Amino acid sequence: MNIASLNERSRIWRLVALHVWQRSLKWMHGGPLFRMQPFSAVPARLLIAPQDIRTADATNAADIYGGRFLFSGHLVETQGRSPFELKAVHEDWQRELHSFGWLRDLRASDSQIARQNARVLVEDWIRFCGRWHDIGWEAGVVTRRILSWLAHSPFILQDGDHDYYRRFVKSLARQVRYLRQTINETDDGVERLQASLAIASACISMAGQGRFARQSIRRLEHELNRQILPDGGHISRNPRALIDILTDLLPVRQAFVSQGLEIPPAMLQSVDRMMPLLRFFRHGDGALAHFNGMGSTPSDLVATILAYDDARGAPPTNAPHSGYQRLSGGGSVVLVDTGPAPQLGVSGNAHAGCLSFEFSSGGNRLVVNCGVSPKSNPLWRKVSRSTAAHSTVTIEDTSSCRFLSERPFGPLLGVPILSGPQRVPLAREDDRAGSRITASHDGYATEFGVIHERDMRLSSDGTVLDGIDTLAAVGAIDPDHHYALRFHLHPSLRTSLIRGGSAVLIVCRDGEAWEFEAPGTELGLEESIYLSDVYGHRKSEQIVIVGSLQENPSVGWQFRKTATARLSRRGTSDFDDIGELPLEE
Repeated sequence: MNIASLNERSRIWRLVALHVWQRSLKWMHGGPLFRMQPFSAVPARLLIAPQDIRTADATNAADIYGGRFLFSGHLVETQGRSPFELKAVHEDWQRELHSFGWLRDLRASDSQIARQNARVLVEDWIRFCGRWHDIGWEAGVVTRRILSWLAHSPFILQDGDHDYYRRFVKSLARQVRYLRQTINETDDGVERLQASLAIASACISMAGQGRFARQSIRRLEHELNRQILPDGGHISRNPRALIDILTDLLPVRQAFVSQGLEIPPAMLQSVDRMMPLLRFFRHGDGALAHFNGMGSTPSDLVATILAYDDARGAPPTNAPHSGYQRLSGGGSVVLVDTGPAPQLGVSGNAHAGCLSFEFSSGGNRLVVNCGVSPKSNPLWRKVSRSTAAHSTVTIEDTSSCRFLSERPFGPLLGVPILSGPQRVPLAREDDRAGSRITASHDGYATEFGVIHERDMRLSSDGTVLDGIDTLAAVGAIDPDHHYALRFHLHPSLRTSLIRGGSAVLIVCRDGEAWEFEAPGTELGLEESIYLSDVYGHRKSEQIVIVGSLQENPSVGWQFRKTATARLSRRGTSDFDDIGELPLEE
C-alpha cells in the first residue's frame, strides 16, 4: 500500500470521526432533549422585516391555493389535505416545501386569498411540524424558513389576531434557538454561513434580543472572515456560493441600516470583495462560468445583486486566492481554473476541473464545461464532477481528483474530494499583444507520472486564442497510456469538419464564425452533453484530440475568428432545431 493510499484512508477515518462527533453534539443540542424542553421566552414583537430580493412568480399562487405544489420537479396534489400531513414524498420536494420560499409567490399575487392561504399553511406547519420533523428541522431548511418567515412576516401577519401573532413569533424564536444551539454541527461552508446570517437577521428583527444579537454578530463576522477569501471568492471555490451568500447578506446589511445599527466591518468588507468577483465570473451573455458546482445562472437574481454594487467597475483580471484567471480582449473572455482542490470539509460539490477553461465572444459562448445538472440524480452528479466533463486534458478517462466512494460512506459523508492537484504554479503576462497565462497541476503525477501544463494566450483584439497543452514526464510512463484533450462546445453552436478534417468550423447563432485547428493531430467531433441549462439536459458536441503520453505529449491548438458566416433560411432553421434538442435520460 503506497503513501497516497494511506493518506486517503486517514482522511476518510478523520471524516468519519468528525461526523460521529458532530452527530453526537447535534443530538445533545437539538435532539429529543431540546424538543422536550418547555419554551416560554417569546419576543414581544417583530421590529423589522428584512427584504427578500429573490424573484417571485405570482402565477404559482393559484396552484398553491388549489393544492398543487410543484417543487424540485415533482408535482404533488394534496386533495384537500395539508401538504405537511403527507408522507413518503420526495425529499427534495419536502425540503422546498418546509423552506417556505414559495411565500414570495403568494405575496407577489397581492390578494386577500393568497394572504389567508399563507396564514393557514404557516399555522399547519406549526401544528404538524412545529415540534419536530426529520426534514423540516434540517439545519439548511430551518435557515431558509427563518429567513422566509422574517421577510414575509408583514404579509402573513396582516389581519391576523393576537393569538396567531404570538404563535408565529414563538415558533420563529424556537427555530432560531435551535439553529443557535446546533450551528457548530451544521455542514461547513455556505450552509453554516447562511445559518449565521439567519440568526443575525432574526436577532435584529425581534425585540429583546440584545445579548443574543451581540453574540450572533460576532459569529457572523467570524464566518465571513473565515469563508470569504481576500479576493472575494469563497473557500469552496464555487461561483454559485457568491450568489447564495450575497442574496442573504445584502438584506441583512440593509436591516442593520434600517435599525440604525453599526454595520460590522466584516460585512462591509465581504460585500465589497464579492461584488467584483461576481462580475469576474460573468461571460458576455451574463452567465457565470461553470466551475466547481456552478450550474445554470439565475440571471434575474444576479442582475438584482449587481444593482447593489456602487462601484460597478471593470471585473478584475485574476483571483489568486480563489484560483481563477480571466483573459479579456475585444469582446472575448476566457476564464480558467488555476487553483488546487478546496479543503476536504467544503469539497462536497467541487469538481475535478483543474486547468479547464471557458471561452466566449460577445454574447456567444463557445467553449464551456458541462456544468451541473438541476436533477437530483447521483449518476449525473458524478458525471458533472469528472474531469472528462471539463474542457481540459484527461488521462485514461481518469479524473485529476479522487472522490470518496459513494459506498459505504457516501450516504453518511457525501462525496468530498480526498486528493487532487496540490501544486498549481502560475505565471501571467499582460502586454499590448494580449494576455498570457502558463499554469500546471500535479493531479496526474502520482498515478501516471506526468504534470499537465497549459499555456494560453488571448490576443488583445480577442480574435485569436492560442494554447499549448503539455504532459511533462516526472516518472515512469506506461507506453500504453493515452490522453484526451477535450473542448466542450455550447449547444447553440453549429460545427463541421473542414479542410479534410484538419480544422473545425464553429458557427454561432448570429452568424459569427470561428475556426479551430491543432496542427499535426487528428481532430474528432463527438457527442457531449450540456447539463447547466434551465430547460434540462441538452445535446452538444465536443472537439476531442487523442494522443499517446509517450509519443506525442504536447499539443498546440488555436481558435481563430473568421469572416461572419452567412446562413441560408433553411440552414438557420436546422440550426435552431439543433440548439433545442433535449436529451432523454
